[in-house]
Amino acid sequence: MSLISKAQQPDSSGRIQHVTPQSAGWEYVGFAAYLLKQGETLTLQSGEKELCLVLVAGRASVKTRHAAFAGIGKRMSPFERIPPWSVYVPHHDRAEITAETDLELAVCSAPGHGDLPARLIPPEEVGIEHRGKGRNQRLVHNILPDNKAADSLLVVEVYTGEGATSSWPSHKHDDKASPDETYLEETYYHRFDPEPGFAMQRVYTDDRSLDVCVAPGNRDVVMVPRGYHPVATLAGYDNYYLNVMAGPVRQWKFTWEKDHAWVNSDSYPRSR
Repeated sequence: MSLISKAQQPDSSGRIQHVTPQSAGWEYVGFAAYLLKQGETLTLQSGEKELCLVLVAGRASVKTRHAAFAGIGKRMSPFERIPPWSVYVPHHDRAEITAETDLELAVCSAPGHGDLPARLIPPEEVGIEHRGKGRNQRLVHNILPDNKAADSLLVVEVYTGEGATSSWPSHKHDDKASPDETYLEETYYHRFDPEPGFAMQRVYTDDRSLDVCVAPGNRDVVMVPRGYHPVATLAGYDNYYLNVMAGPVRQWKFTWEKDHAWVNSDSYPRSR
């Protein structure tokens, strides 16, 4: 089965990625990415979904039915490693995005059902974490975690240096009946510095009924319907990815794959 959506040339709206629950074969997560030129405007209807608009790179002004956020954004590349500006848009709303500079915009979507207002998520409200050790270190920006208001969406971005691993040790969140996990579908929107880079990502289950390895390149999307999903970077290329997760319960609970959980322990990094 294909778990990768390759980046396309921009269409008439600037869209380069379009993953829907229907195209992915699941229930909750949608993802789109756009490349807009300075001065271009994109209009989105949220319909039955809530949206999180993440300014991956560039500046923009965003208007919804009841709110306006002018001149937001700072970083011109995700590899500046500073938190992004984002906008939460509830269901049954409308967003008009005008690019103040060339703009790379991610549109994260999932079912919406509440009465939350549109709101700005500025960098100072983004939680910053440094996780892991040795060759398993990464920088995490928690844009829309489960302790911030939303109906379904969880949104986070992760930086992994060249030659290091991420989403590792292997973990999964696919068991609706487990007290230790929540069922969460997930997408990875990959970027690389420099752009010709790629990573290796494996998606697999304990019984190996799903066992797929893909090599995402710049602006490709990897879909994780279930199972473990580690990422390994290659020498010479830093990796950024934007994760979108959603499911029936808005909580991030997962379990480690037993064979590799030791990487979290004091015995790693091992002496050589």
